[in-house]
Amino acid sequence: MSKIKFAVLPGDGIGPEVMEVALNVLEVAADKFGFVCDYERADVGGIAIDRHGKALPDSTLKLCQESDAILFGSIGGPKWESLPAREQPERASLLPLRKAFSLFANIRPGLLYPELQEASPLKPDRIPHGIDIVCIRELTGGLYFGQPKHTETLPDGDVQAIDTMIYRKSEIERITDVAIATAQSRRNSICSVDKANVLETSVLWRKTVTDYLARKAPSIDLSHMYADNAAMQLARDPNQFDVILTENMFGDILSDEMAVICGSLGMLASASLGAGKNSQGLPFGLYEPAGGSAPDIAGKKLANPCAQILSAALMLRFSFGQNEAASAMEEAVQTAVKSGNRTADIAFAGEPVSTRKMGEAVMANLRG
Repeated sequence: MSKIKFAVLPGDGIGPEVMEVALNVLEVAADKFGFVCDYERADVGGIAIDRHGKALPDSTLKLCQESDAILFGSIGGPKWESLPAREQPERASLLPLRKAFSLFANIRPGLLYPELQEASPLKPDRIPHGIDIVCIRELTGGLYFGQPKHTETLPDGDVQAIDTMIYRKSEIERITDVAIATAQSRRNSICSVDKANVLETSVLWRKTVTDYLARKAPSIDLSHMYADNAAMQLARDPNQFDVILTENMFGDILSDEMAVICGSLGMLASASLGAGKNSQGLPFGLYEPAGGSAPDIAGKKLANPCAQILSAALMLRFSFGQNEAASAMEEAVQTAVKSGNRTADIAFAGEPVSTRKMGEAVMANLRG
């Protein structure tokens, strides 16, 4: 019987409670599809600051290095917002993890079931069949990591801050490879988003993407769009897109907009894949819900566990090759929602179910 070894980092706020539900669902999948879950929990984010003095303790990083994937929860909250920027939970844990494991490719599905159409701020006639798109975001380059990056006081007393946007051709080609594979498994279409009208990095981005697809995947339908127009088009007609390919900052913004039009962050998963391989010869990845730690509802049994469950399904697919189990988990979530099981964030009529009850509905469907 095969074994999947992964690190579990529940984090803060609703992170621990939705993580427990996702782990329970994983155990049901393991029993059904014949594999064993081998995992260990560790602190990350705000709780790690409280217990260990920093957001990413050495012991947590070591556990991740000894694992084949990371199942990540949610981090942060008002308690830690007064800390210096470099010490705050997200910047001091997620960014170092991305760098440590070269997690260069963020895959975020934008999925809205037709039954949850009311959850979207878009008019129903714009999304008659729901939404089904994917954003592929480059994750380790651009403004967030470029150097120099600092704030300085000038001789005249004024204060100046500097961030640097840098991209290499090789970085653009490797994220384009991910977009190609994604498009080939879907509707064979990529829209590359940039600001080639004003940014040198975007000029290189557009040329590299164009040349690379011409060589590697000429059958894919490739289009280009400026980032500001892409933001507008997402709100106007999201299903004109299939796969959106873009750099780090634009991807950060557009994938969050995509999450909003899909109705609830509680339904959206994400995968961040690395350049290296795990012990099974598959991509090492970090898998997390698209939403935050939601401290205002933590402990109230209101949180939607579906995004965490769907993130676990992505982990099975990309880092462990358990495609059948992953698809079964995804179908179990969709069936639970279609059957009327709704947490408060997606409930429009009737009594919403608790975090635990939603998980139980998913597990019942998974068992068949």
